[in-house]
Amino acid sequence: MRDPGNVVEFDNLHTYFFTDVGTVKAVDGVSFEVPVGKTVGIVGESGCGKSVTSLSLMQLVQRPNGQIVEGAIRLNLGDKAYDVAKMPIDAMRSVRGNVVSMIFQEPMTSLDPLQRIGKQMEEALRIHHKELSREQRRELALQTMAEVGLDEPETVYRKYPHELSGGMIQRVMIGAGIIGQPQILIADEPTTALDVTIQAQIIALLRKINVERGMAILFISHDLSLVRQLCHRVIVMQQGRIVETGVTEEIFQNPCEPYTKALIDAIPKVDLGVPRDGREASHVR
Repeated sequence: MRDPGNVVEFDNLHTYFFTDVGTVKAVDGVSFEVPVGKTVGIVGESGCGKSVTSLSLMQLVQRPNGQIVEGAIRLNLGDKAYDVAKMPIDAMRSVRGNVVSMIFQEPMTSLDPLQRIGKQMEEALRIHHKELSREQRRELALQTMAEVGLDEPETVYRKYPHELSGGMIQRVMIGAGIIGQPQILIADEPTTALDVTIQAQIIALLRKINVERGMAILFISHDLSLVRQLCHRVIVMQQGRIVETGVTEEIFQNPCEPYTKALIDAIPKVDLGVPRDGREASHVR
């Protein structure tokens, strides 16, 4: 690691897709760090490469068309560091869910509809913590469900995915992601399918996990307002490259690149005012 204070370092990462109509440079020379215990947001329009960057860290880029062709992704394991870009698949299985976990945009597609929630919550424990007994796994699953804000964990534990709401399913996925105490949690558009109220709850939950567990978070989103609420630093991507990076408030208060300014200007602005009759009102401009 260049800095032992980082949990992950992306160094000149190039992830390409080789198609019948040519090469798509989805990630084209990306370099940045995620410090231990911090939250870093990657923002940009659809197709800018932000999700492929996170999938590269998990070695989940679809092969053989998708490949990391250059660069390194250094993962800090304390006593040593691994380059994920060169890590064998068998070794990577010991990392996923244990050192690095990921929650996806559509949580329902990540769950098995034929398995109860409790069993799926415990999957990372069964794979990476074989020393735990069945009862210990169950107790830890119930504790994690309570931590992520699921009411009546005992009842949820026995339910199937279709019996839960979208917000509850996303909380289950967050719980499944943190139950194994990974060093970094990747959240790829975790609030897109949720309404505004539930979005705010999920952002508050991720902030709580970051603070209380000291877990680093890589937050992928096209929604700059959510990134501003959650992240310590922001990475702005366009066409596979980083165009601007910095401390979140500095980026929002004083963006340097025209693309960043355009993204910020596109955020809906809500003004709260008090009309002459004394009633509160809001309007969007």
